[in-house]
Formats: sequence, structure tokens, C-alpha cells
Amino acid sequence: MTKLRADLAIIADWVTKDAHILDLGCGDGVLLQHLAKHKNVTGYGLEIDMDNIRACINNDVSVIQSDLNNGLTGILDNTFDFVVMSQSLQAMYFPDKLLLEMLRIGKQGIVSFPNMGHWRSRVQFALGGNMPVTKAIPHQWYNTPNIHLCTIKDFKNLCEEQNINVNRNAVVDRDHVGHLTMRMFPNLLAESALFQFESK
Repeated sequence: MTKLRADLAIIADWVTKDAHILDLGCGDGVLLQHLAKHKNVTGYGLEIDMDNIRACINNDVSVIQSDLNNGLTGILDNTFDFVVMSQSLQAMYFPDKLLLEMLRIGKQGIVSFPNMGHWRSRVQFALGGNMPVTKAIPHQWYNTPNIHLCTIKDFKNLCEEQNINVNRNAVVDRDHVGHLTMRMFPNLLAESALFQFESK
């Protein structure tokens, strides 16, 4: 079994035993595979990339090919305990609507995303005059899948506007490690953020 990426390990820690989950943009299915083995979790993933779908099948993970930008309208209300999306929110056409859809079909949502407010991004933009390229945001402006980059502050504001309650969050650096100073100044020092949330 593949070792979990550090941000996925945080998400796995937040998911409760015996939960039923949907993993949006599940990649190769390693998170679902890990949760099934260690927490008796059931569920499946939605994924658009055929190579990742084949990897899910090889990992014995249930997966459906789907473009998340087309929405989740085929899924019934309150079907899942958790709806998870790791490092994909910023690539969605309508991330605000997708968050509400996650809470329509699930009791809790969990997302992770790169923080555009990190100091390295700010310095590159201010001094270089270029769109930032960092480990957390590795693409050039012309070939990036990221169309709605945001800061941690932006995400918190959106949750407030949408009546979404944040239950917990974590902030991490490029190696997905957090520390006290980063928690004190998350919008400036964190390269990525993770949020667990539910409807108010």
C-alpha cells in the first residue's frame, strides 16, 4: 500500500471510523484505500483522468468517471458522512457552488488547497511582477489548472457568506508540516490549508 501524502494523512485522521465517504477528484484512490483498511470506511471516488481511474481499479477502489465542474446533481441529499476534496477546489469553475453541493450530499466536508496569501507568493508578485510559482502552486500562469486561487482569509470569508461552519482547520508548509508561528499567522506563513466544515 502506498504511503499517504502528508495532507491526506491529516484528512484520514479527521475521518471517523465506519464513515461513508465520497472523494472528489480522488486521484489514484490511495486515500480511500487507506481509510477502508484502517478505519473500515466505505465509499467511492469521482475522477476525470483515465490513468487515475485505472490506478483506482488496481487499488480495489470504487470509482466513477465524472467531471466535477458538471456538478453533483445525480447524487441524493445526505448520502455521505464526509465529502472530501484535496487540492482541487481551486481548479473548479464554481468553487462556491461546489462547497454547497458537498454539504447537500454529505454531513461534513473536508477540503485542502494552496494558500495564495503565503509570503513567497506575495514577494514574487510584488517584487518580480509575475504570477507566483511555488511548490504549492507549481504551474505557470498559462498552463495552470488553477483558475480560482484564494487565500485562507478568502476561504474563511466565503464560509461565512455561505453560512458554513468551520469545525477545524490545519495549516501546513510545503512539506505539509505545521508549527506554532504558522498557526498564529496562517494567511502569511502557511503554504496550504485544510478545512473541515458543515452547514450552520
